[in-house]
Amino acid sequence: MTMTIRGWGAVVPEGFATQEDSALHAVEMWGNVIGRGPAIMALYRRSGVKTRHSILVDGSSHGDFSNGHGTSGHGSSEHRPSEHRAKQSFYSPAVDEADSGPTTQVRMQRYEIEATALATRAAQQAIESSGVAPESITHLVSVSCSGFASPGFDLGLLDTLGLKRNIVRTHVGFMGCHAAFNGWRVAHAFTGSDPKARVLVCCVELCSLHQQYTTSAEQIVANSLFADGAAALIADSSAVTKSPDWQLVEQQSFVVPETADLMTWRIGDHGFQMTLSPKIPEVIETNLKPWLQQWLASLGLSIADVGSWAIHPGGPRILNACEAALQLPPHALTASREILERYGNMSSPTIMFILNRLRETDSPRPCVSLAFGPGITLEAALWR
Repeated sequence: MTMTIRGWGAVVPEGFATQEDSALHAVEMWGNVIGRGPAIMALYRRSGVKTRHSILVDGSSHGDFSNGHGTSGHGSSEHRPSEHRAKQSFYSPAVDEADSGPTTQVRMQRYEIEATALATRAAQQAIESSGVAPESITHLVSVSCSGFASPGFDLGLLDTLGLKRNIVRTHVGFMGCHAAFNGWRVAHAFTGSDPKARVLVCCVELCSLHQQYTTSAEQIVANSLFADGAAALIADSSAVTKSPDWQLVEQQSFVVPETADLMTWRIGDHGFQMTLSPKIPEVIETNLKPWLQQWLASLGLSIADVGSWAIHPGGPRILNACEAALQLPPHALTASREILERYGNMSSPTIMFILNRLRETDSPRPCVSLAFGPGITLEAALWR
């Protein structure tokens, strides 16, 4: 049974910084102390990112900013006065090479304060676009890998959105950039087993809380890519009533053997620490096509039958690897590259930003969405 998407939401924090400002900030906070200033600037320039949003940046200093709705109007650096530098007070310059910035406890305290507010904005947008009443939502699936708190933001949404107190709640935690796929999988199971189910899936990530004071090139690359954002959708199992409604038809995942150490996300004393091996694009390029071909064939489709692609932009090399493996034309990944450029890698919400962009531009279907996470795990979903 397919799952129909009735409403979409995708939002970012008001505060943002250009990638040049982000690089200068990294150099000032710890790059000068460890003697890696030029390397930091070079790695940030190669990230494919031009603007990123963060709860830690003062949004009031950025001129004519528009909150907007939908991925076409989240606000951008286009209105940002060039003489203004992004302001933040959370990270302080390192006093010596042993200084690692705020503790994990301090970072999680900020997560607990900020996560519900950002998630609420995304969920409200999804509810408004769906036209459903909040009290009619029967299930809530919350998704996040960038923070822990209990009570969590899922319980916060009950109060901010006016959801029923007996709503069925499920949390998908610490699964990384492909976690939204697991949120959809849970929602699909609910709508498939109960025709009266109406599910809210909400992803929120505050990745900027985990900036590392580091000498590691891999960690500097992670610092250069990740950003904050939230996305949500409303789903049920009823038949399509209007052409813009997208339906989730099927999903599939595959864990590549002997790759567990290539991508990791671990809790450290000073935030969560990421490992991103330079071997990841090669692993994806080698394994993606045969696995995807086999799965699509089981659904009576081929790669050539796919009308549009929503591929999570883990970084420009990841997108290049997918493009090469699947022999896609350059325009096939335009939406993925545009979202990376404008918002950075927001982890789990990012794929929903891309899908929303494709939906808004009436991109052809069927659409295949792909994302990659620790494992190395390949995730795919088919949309009609």
